[in-house]
Amino acid sequence: MSFTRRQFIRTATGALAYVSSAAILESAGLAAAKPIKLGNILDKTGGLNIYCLGQIDAIALAVDEINAAGGLLGRPVELLFYDSQSNNQLNAQYAAQALLQDKVDVLHAGVTSSSREVMRPIVHRYRGLYFYNSLYEGGVCDRLFYNTGITPGQQLQVMIPAAVKKFGKKCYIIAADYNYGTITAKWVQKFLRDQGAQDVAVEFFPLDVNNFSPLIARIQQKSPNFVFSALVGAAHMSFYRQYAASGVKKTIPIASGTYGLGLENTQLSPDENEGILVCASYLPAIATPENKAFLDGMNKKYPGKYSYVPEYAEYGYVGVKLWAEGVKKANSVEHEKVIKALDSGTFVHAPSGMVKLDPQTHHVVRDLHLAVGNREQSFTVLESFSQLQPIDTQSVCNLIKEPNTNKQFEIKL
Repeated sequence: MSFTRRQFIRTATGALAYVSSAAILESAGLAAAKPIKLGNILDKTGGLNIYCLGQIDAIALAVDEINAAGGLLGRPVELLFYDSQSNNQLNAQYAAQALLQDKVDVLHAGVTSSSREVMRPIVHRYRGLYFYNSLYEGGVCDRLFYNTGITPGQQLQVMIPAAVKKFGKKCYIIAADYNYGTITAKWVQKFLRDQGAQDVAVEFFPLDVNNFSPLIARIQQKSPNFVFSALVGAAHMSFYRQYAASGVKKTIPIASGTYGLGLENTQLSPDENEGILVCASYLPAIATPENKAFLDGMNKKYPGKYSYVPEYAEYGYVGVKLWAEGVKKANSVEHEKVIKALDSGTFVHAPSGMVKLDPQTHHVVRDLHLAVGNREQSFTVLESFSQLQPIDTQSVCNLIKEPNTNKQFEIKL
């Protein structure tokens, strides 16, 4: 983690406690006040840390900004960090520890659907408040849960029509073999059908698979117009390298719902990155005053570290800012009061544009941006879409009418 040695200490329970600098706390008059505790459980190490490293840093930035502006309720925010190491046993252990022993006031945690689903029951057991700052497959309906990422109903409703128009009507779908990948593949199929297009094959891969030569041969044999990828994690990055090296990428392009969420584009070569079609809710190229301030803040706090700030970083930053708005509106950190405040129409002017909480689902309404990988190891925005609703989760979840719902629905397509 990029905290200075003076800024974090290991607590008695093993968490890393991050406190804003003395200069920030003193100038805001917060040095002597009792802190509000924010728990953050993410993979600093492990096979999925490519998504988490930027979010870990961005959450610490958000905490500093809140404290520099006077804190919350006249108190500083203190960050307790737990490295889940891409291990769901640790996700469960740390969620219980954060809520039961460390008494955090809110939990910002998890990257995969499996990590989320081991922590949600623990949040309910100890009556916590949980922000999941991640793209996922949709369908979670839970009053104690908020999601600040995007769902397939938001992303794919604009991405698949664009890919079909750009590349053609035959698609080969490849995805990670767990909830996110399998459910996302069904949404891709639905939106393909809506366009009069079709999938020629669907394949799923465990997260530790890194040899994609047989797959590439099968793609060549099927000869689709494009490949849709919902691959996930460090091992799956091998697909993009091997696909470019095979030469197939020159004739069968890639569209992806997950590529670039971490820092994949900066770890691949210009040739490997060029031409990959994505649809993101955040890109560094977005021209808003809030994005300029966010990028300036990241570069000032972490000099030389971020040539590219990934989408997952913004998810975490926005999650903390939304929670803080709820605390300010509630004038309390008590969960029931914060939930009521959050559901009263809370929004933030985020780096990506307006992000507004949907009280029906506890998901967010966001702008999305269709973009293509370029030779600068970044993305060029092609088209933007304003304030897209989480239509998939809205079709199954209504927390206004049924506030006691606590389940993940598999949305019928």
